[in-house]
Amino acid sequence: MLTRRTFTKALGTGAAAASLTGAGLPAAFASDAASAPASASASASGTARTPVVVPTVTPGTHTTFPALKHVRAGLLDVGYAELGPSDGPVVLCLHGWPYDIHSFADVAPLLADLGHRVIVPYLRGHGTTRFLSSRTFRNGQQSAVALDVLALMNALGIDRAVLAGFDWGSRTADILAALWPERVKALVSVSGYLITDRAAQLNPIAAAAEHTWWYQYYFATERGERAMQNPDRRRELTRFVWQQVSPTWQFDDATFARTAAAFENPDYAAVVVHNYRWRLGIAEGEHRYDQFEARLARRPVITVPTITLDPGLDPFTAPGDGASYRAMFTGPYDHRTLPTTGHNLPQEAPTAFAQAVVDATRL
Repeated sequence: MLTRRTFTKALGTGAAAASLTGAGLPAAFASDAASAPASASASASGTARTPVVVPTVTPGTHTTFPALKHVRAGLLDVGYAELGPSDGPVVLCLHGWPYDIHSFADVAPLLADLGHRVIVPYLRGHGTTRFLSSRTFRNGQQSAVALDVLALMNALGIDRAVLAGFDWGSRTADILAALWPERVKALVSVSGYLITDRAAQLNPIAAAAEHTWWYQYYFATERGERAMQNPDRRRELTRFVWQQVSPTWQFDDATFARTAAAFENPDYAAVVVHNYRWRLGIAEGEHRYDQFEARLARRPVITVPTITLDPGLDPFTAPGDGASYRAMFTGPYDHRTLPTTGHNLPQEAPTAFAQAVVDATRL
């Protein structure tokens, strides 16, 4: 089992890692520096448990987090928000692109008020998260991002957690649940099974679906990379994506500005562009991640208790009410569709998202 003791020495650096011992991943990982209703569930004895109902909150009620924290974890100095009791059951909320931790500004206090310890990290290349070394390749491939989160759990002494995310966050949570299920108590995954199948990515899809992915192909060009590097073009592009994928979300300028500040990270453009180029097979990853990508290429099923959420107005949502990925989840499972919600589901429908987290732990 890959525990925080074996993992952190191999992958991480800094004070948080220095006290941990044991053998783990290959040496290549060493530092480069040198609303859905609550459902009743049954216990092992068959006794029904009383549902926990998350209070309804109007989206946008909360706009800020307490002062951010930092911890050295693996290749990164991770910036993260933390709410709730330090001894509560842990929930890690993982954001997507082009978003940041503010997607969980309402979700986090809802869960904290119910006794959860909620951790909301900036992913690599976002916000206050920084690489420890200038020599580290600014890699956006899926296993690199997943291992960042595993390193964060190890650095914070978290052996198991509920993982809940959307977009890049769903993919990252799915990977951890698939490869290290012993570290995942339960999973909430918006849009289901999002582990990238690079072989399938080589095949064309329907023209309308290809059109939806316009920015993925834009980033494959030097022109698109320059747009991401230019602050004005980047803000214009990311705001346009918000409008496209969440057609009924009436966010204001201040809401966008809070998140767009995370895009000023000096590594943002490099990580984002590499992520999409890697998915298309036109950029290479790093050999240190080959063993994990090989396992993911075999399309591993997810066995941990899972709730999947489909946003009905998201142009990326597959038809069939979750049927297209149902077979990839073989453990306790529930699926919910939010018909009037767009891509940024936790920020648009925080009560439903928080309810899914609570219910996933009781499947």
